[in-house]
Amino acid sequence: MNVPRYSPAADAAPSLVPASTYATPTTLARWTMRIAALGLCLAAGTTLAQNGAAQTLRIQINSDIRSTEPGGNRDDNTDTVLMHVVEGLVALREDTSVGPMLASRVDTSADGLTYTFTLRDGVKFQNGALLTADDVVWSWQRYLTPTSGWRCLSEFDGKGMTKVLAVEAPNPKTVVFKLERASGLFLSMMARPDCGSAAVLHRSSVSADGQWKEPVGTGPYKVKEWKRGQYVELTRFDGYASRAESRDGLTGGKKAEIENLRFVVIPDSAAAKAALYSRGIDAFISPSPSDVIEMRGRSDLTIDSTPVMTMVALLIQTNDPVLKDVRIRRALALALDTPEIARTVTEGLSPVNNSVVPSASPYYSQVQATGYKRDLGAAKKLLAEAGYRGQPIRMLANKRYEALYSAAVLAQAMASEAGINIELEVLDWATQLDRYTKGQYQTMAFVYSSRVDPSLNYEMVSGAKASQPRKVWDSAFVKTRLAESMTSNDKTRRQALFDEIHRQMLQDTPMIVLFNASDTTAMRKNVTGFKGWATAKPRFWNVRLDARS
Repeated sequence: MNVPRYSPAADAAPSLVPASTYATPTTLARWTMRIAALGLCLAAGTTLAQNGAAQTLRIQINSDIRSTEPGGNRDDNTDTVLMHVVEGLVALREDTSVGPMLASRVDTSADGLTYTFTLRDGVKFQNGALLTADDVVWSWQRYLTPTSGWRCLSEFDGKGMTKVLAVEAPNPKTVVFKLERASGLFLSMMARPDCGSAAVLHRSSVSADGQWKEPVGTGPYKVKEWKRGQYVELTRFDGYASRAESRDGLTGGKKAEIENLRFVVIPDSAAAKAALYSRGIDAFISPSPSDVIEMRGRSDLTIDSTPVMTMVALLIQTNDPVLKDVRIRRALALALDTPEIARTVTEGLSPVNNSVVPSASPYYSQVQATGYKRDLGAAKKLLAEAGYRGQPIRMLANKRYEALYSAAVLAQAMASEAGINIELEVLDWATQLDRYTKGQYQTMAFVYSSRVDPSLNYEMVSGAKASQPRKVWDSAFVKTRLAESMTSNDKTRRQALFDEIHRQMLQDTPMIVLFNASDTTAMRKNVTGFKGWATAKPRFWNVRLDARS
C-alpha cells in the first residue's frame, strides 16, 4: 500500500479515515483466478503466440468502460479503448497540435467562419462501406441534436466556443462547416479525445429508432466482445486504410500489428501488479509511483514514463453554505503544503503545479509557477474573520486512483493543523464522477484528463454552474478573458490573458491544483513499439507482441 509519509504535529493529529488494505490474500486469489479465466488459459495463449497464430495483447484497465459510444457516456478508460476503434476528421499530433486524420486537407476561409474538409481516398468503415461526406454530415447532425448526450455539444451549439450553423456535403469528398462566429480553437475542440475526437460513424452504429448499438468506425481495430465487468476485446480491422506518415499522436500511420487487444478490468492495483509479474497480463496502465520504482528493478519488464498534462486537484464547491466564503477557501489553500503533497503522492516523480496551465504547456511561464505558500497563521486568521468554528467539511475521494486518496488524506491532516475539520468519504469512482457531474459535493480530490490548450483547460473548470453543475469556477472575470483567448491567435496576448486568469484563480480559490502527472505504462519485455505521449492516452497500434523466450 502506498502510505503517505506526512505526519502532522502530535498535538494536532486529525481523525483520519482508516486506510483499507488494497490487496488481501483473498482479494489477490480472487483476481488471480479471474485473470486466468479471462485469459482463456494463459499457457495455451502463450503457445499460440509463439507459434505465430492469433495473438492477444492483454492490457489492464482499472475499471470497466462506461459505454461504447464515443464522446457520450464516457470516462478516461472509455476514451482509451474507443480511440482504437473510431476516428474523426482531425486528430491531435504528438506535440498536441492538430493535424488531419480522415481529412486529407483542411481549408479555412479568411473570416474564420467556413471550414472545408477534403476526405482521404479509400477509407472504409469496419462494415466494408466506403467513407463519404454524407457519413460525416450524418455523424455531426447526430452529435448536434440537443438530446444527443454528446460530451462536447455545448462547445458547438452556441453555448460555448461557437455554433455550427450547417454541415454540408457539396460532393462525396467534401464537407463544409459553417460557423456563427470565428474560433481559433474550432479544430482543437474537434480533436479532443474526451469528445470522442468527434468520431465519424456509419449509420449502422444505431438501430432504426436511433438507439445506440455499437461503434462502426474507421479505426485499426473494431469491437469484438464486451463482457461487462471483465474485459473489452478488440480485433484487427483488416480493411483499415492507414495514413502514410509515421505515428503522430492520434493521427499519422497506424498499423494493427497484434490481432486482438483485450482490455482486462482489474481495479485492484496489487492484483494488477501480480498479474503482470506472473504473465497474466502484458501491460499495466498507470501503476502507482511506488510500484514504478519497484518495477524498474525487474529485468523482465519494460517501463515507459512520460510527462503528461493530466491535472490532480482539490475541487471546492463555491455554492456550499460554508465554502461560499472565499476566506475559508483561501484558508484551506494556505493550510496545505502543496509541494509536499505532490512530492509524497508521486514519490518525487511530479513537482507541484498550482496552475490550471500544465507545466508542459508552452504557456507555462513564471506567473504560472507562482502558487500557494503554506502559512498556518494566515489561515487561522482568515478562519477567525469568517467565523468558522470547526464545521465539518466533507472531502470525497476514491481508491481507483491511489493518488487521489493519498492527496485527500494528506490534505485532511494538514488542514487540521489550521483548525479545519475535514471528513473523508471514500466512494467508488463511478459514484464520485456522478457527484462531480451534478456538483453534489463540498470538496473532492479529482483528476482531469489532458487538454491541449490552456483555453481548454480553463474551459474545463469554469462556466455557469446553473447550466453546467460540473463547473468549478463561475466567474464573469474569467468568462470574458477566456472568450478572448479562444478567438485570439496572438501568442503574446494569449499569454497575458492566461497570466491574468491564473492570478485571479489564486485569489478566488475555487480549486487547489496540486500537480501534473507523469504517466507510466509497465509492460512485459516482449511488448515492443509502445510509446507514451503528453495526453496520457496509451496507444496500442504499431505495437508488437514478440514470442516469449
